[in-house]
Amino acid sequence: MKPAWLEELYPFESNFLTVENDGSNNQLHFVDEGDKDAEPILMVHGNPTWSFYYRDLIKEFSKTNRVVAPDHIGCGFSDKPQKFEYMLENHISNIESLVSHLELKNITLVVHDWGGAIGFGLATRHPELIKKIVILNTAAYTCDYIPPQINICRTPILGEAVIRSFNAFAGPATHMAVEKPLSKNVKKGYLLPYNNYKNRIATAKFVTDIPMKASHRSWKTLENIENKLSELTCPKLVLWGRKDFCFNDYFLNRWKGIYPDATYKVFEDAGHYVIEDAGKDLINEMRSFI
Repeated sequence: MKPAWLEELYPFESNFLTVENDGSNNQLHFVDEGDKDAEPILMVHGNPTWSFYYRDLIKEFSKTNRVVAPDHIGCGFSDKPQKFEYMLENHISNIESLVSHLELKNITLVVHDWGGAIGFGLATRHPELIKKIVILNTAAYTCDYIPPQINICRTPILGEAVIRSFNAFAGPATHMAVEKPLSKNVKKGYLLPYNNYKNRIATAKFVTDIPMKASHRSWKTLENIENKLSELTCPKLVLWGRKDFCFNDYFLNRWKGIYPDATYKVFEDAGHYVIEDAGKDLINEMRSFI
């Protein structure tokens, strides 16, 4: 049973789907709110968040749409296996399984952070299922730039030890990723699933799965996504926090080059957790687009 403070912020029923990767079965948690016959909105989170990041969007858009928001394996209320291969291909496969299980089509896809690569992995493999895309401070292509704050967390052995022992990724993000201070309970919500060494495995593994060279195990997966981005001709809305320490103007300009016909709205005073900072203005932009 959820504590009262979490029920107020995140009053959603929990659903679970068993997903298989390399012979390993795990429980994928997801939110499924709104009219099941309405057009679906699929919200894909990144690292170190979980479906909690989309809570205000779920509340708003479930009034008119079916809203599905999964937690990646290792994140949120999903299982946190210690021997799972936390790699891009497996995360994409799990989202494919969820979409197939729920028989979703005419999807409005919403992606943020590493959810961009995962969500666009779904979209480029199944473009017939995607109706519209909303892009929030993310990337879905190879590049040779990585913010120093992220790169230091990739230090072999030491990076994972610090992240898992001291919550040195999800913890600092609760103030580094926003311009407007989060309330005490919202901070608690972000950190709730990552409350001990074991439960922080995904926040560490996601960082090491960022492919920075062709020899990386996830490089080819990401490269294949990048090569098919131009084939996605559906309408796109890019909602961007300009003060993002991680996904800065370099990434925004890459999107402009890939999708020059997309609609762009830059929130000058918003950070990486753009939904937290832009709030109702962001929701209004999405509502007009959808």
